[in-house]
Order: sequence, then C-alpha cells, then structure tokens
Amino acid sequence: MSNDLHLPPATGTGVGSMPGTDAREAARVATEAPQGIAFLPELPARGPGADMTGRTLGLLVELYAQLEPSGWRFADRPGRDTRRARSWLGEDLDAVEEFTQGYAGHLKVQAVGPWTLAAAVQTRQGEAALRDPGACRDLAGSLTEGLAAHLADVARRVPGAQVVLQLDEPSLTAVLRGQVRTASGYRTYRAVDRAVVESVLRDVVAAVDVPVVVHSCAPEVPFALLRAAGAAGVSFDFGLLTERDWDAIGEAAEAGTALFAGVVPGTDAPLSDPPGSVSGVRALWRRLGLAPGALGSSVAVTPSCGLAGATPAYARAALAHCAKAARSLVDNPE
Repeated sequence: MSNDLHLPPATGTGVGSMPGTDAREAARVATEAPQGIAFLPELPARGPGADMTGRTLGLLVELYAQLEPSGWRFADRPGRDTRRARSWLGEDLDAVEEFTQGYAGHLKVQAVGPWTLAAAVQTRQGEAALRDPGACRDLAGSLTEGLAAHLADVARRVPGAQVVLQLDEPSLTAVLRGQVRTASGYRTYRAVDRAVVESVLRDVVAAVDVPVVVHSCAPEVPFALLRAAGAAGVSFDFGLLTERDWDAIGEAAEAGTALFAGVVPGTDAPLSDPPGSVSGVRALWRRLGLAPGALGSSVAVTPSCGLAGATPAYARAALAHCAKAARSLVDNPE
C-alpha cells in the first residue's frame, strides 16, 4: 500500500466543485491555478449526476441508484441518472487529460466517502442505507471496487501523475453522533459505533493503494479517528476549529498527517493579502509549539469548501490566492 502523502512546499489546491458547466474551462483552471495539487473538478450546476453524490453513485459496481423526489435511491438496474453521471465524469476526465499532457505532479480526485454516501442514498424502503448495517457493508464494498477502477483509469490517462484520493465525508460527525435525520425528519438514525466507522474507512483506504485525504467542511472533524483509519491527510474548514480541536491538530501534524486548511472563502468575497489569509494557521502552529520550518510542507491551503457557488472569475482568483498564501507559509513561517 502507498498511503504516504508528502506535500510539495507551498501547496495550494481546491476542494473539488467548481462553478459553471464548461468542463474544459474548469479543468484548465483546476490544473493551472492551484500550483501545488491539481484536481479533477466537479460541476454540479450541470444537474443531478454531476453533484458529488450522483457522481459517486455512478462509480459503484453492481449497485445502481436513481434520483427520486425524496433523493437518491437504490435501483435494480442502471438508468438515465447512472448513464448521465458516467457520461459527465468521462467528459471531465477527457478535459483533465487534455490539460495534463506531460504532467508529473500530484493530481487529486474526489468521491463521497462510505458513511456520507450511506447517509445520502435510500434503500428501496425509503430510508437511508445508514439504517441497515448490511446495506452499509455492501455499499462500502461496491464503492471500494468502483474507486479502484476509477483511480486506475486516472493513472492511465495521466501516467506521470501521483494520484491522490479525497473522500468527502461531511456527514461523518453526524453519523457518529446519531444526528442524521430519518426520511420523515422527525427522528434520527442510531449512532454508528466508532470502531465500525473506523474499520470501514480503514478497509477503503487500504484497498485503493493511493494516498487518501478525508475532507469535511462540517464542525468537529474526528481527526484521531481518521488518522487511525489510515488517512494520509485531513481537509477541513479552518474557521470552524475550536480549542477542542487543537490537540488533535497538533498530534496529526506531529504524526506526519497532511493538513488541508480551508481558509479562503468558497463564495465571492473580498480576498485579503495572501499572508493575512493564513495568519490564523501561523498563530495556531506557534501555539502548538510545532517547528516553524515544517509549516510550509505540512499544511496545504484550500478554499473553506467547494467553489460551486462562486462566480468563475472568483473561483480562478480564489485558487490562485490559495497558492500565494501557501507560498507565504514557506517564505514567512513565523
């Protein structure tokens, strides 16, 4: 297994989603603007199947889903939604392949993780797969097999790339706390045991054989659990950290876990000077007593979450800003 992730100094990257519907323009920006880790963009404005959940459901092997008025639900066979999701993914891969000829750096692809997916897709009875441990196991197994094929395709298309997988798990904390609401909205599903959550994530991470970063833009990211599951990196909204998270951040940094700090607004907003955007990152690093010289190669700079809600011009500017802010962590770590 190759799950170590050594960040290039001054790494900026995106979270995944981009605005608009132009796959070629999104790919151009996602491969040129970050100047650290290029990424495969998602364009949810195209509609169902281009969103992160629909795209990931299209990757599943021998499991299918279709969009109902109540949300995504398992189906007996692949239908229009599956075909559309796969078609759009192919279009996005073609575009990224075009703009990465001769590329030899990191390339990040994103997919919804097993627990957020289990909270988002319904069984035929209309309740989330999260309710049924057997459905969760089947879903995780199908996802793992689909991810392996997807990653192999990316590696074939961009042979010089060091592929990184990002698992999006914004619902993970809610799954652990029993806060995912049922279809009626009046109750919540029972909390899933931490050992079970960790075990499933560990199995996925171990099977894909590339470095895995787990992303959540929700509060109270379970850093220790993700590290124990084998995640090489954790991506989070820096503005949502509280003092309760500090020790876990310090332990992750000391253990060599790559930290993807979301500090740049994900929707159109005035951008401060790049060093100012990461002033909080520097301050926390000092407070934790971590080596200043390690900051620029331990922390990547990202938007706080996806950029789907931004204008195209702002998305380009935000990614370029991330790169400049990351450079300032190298040039001026203290």
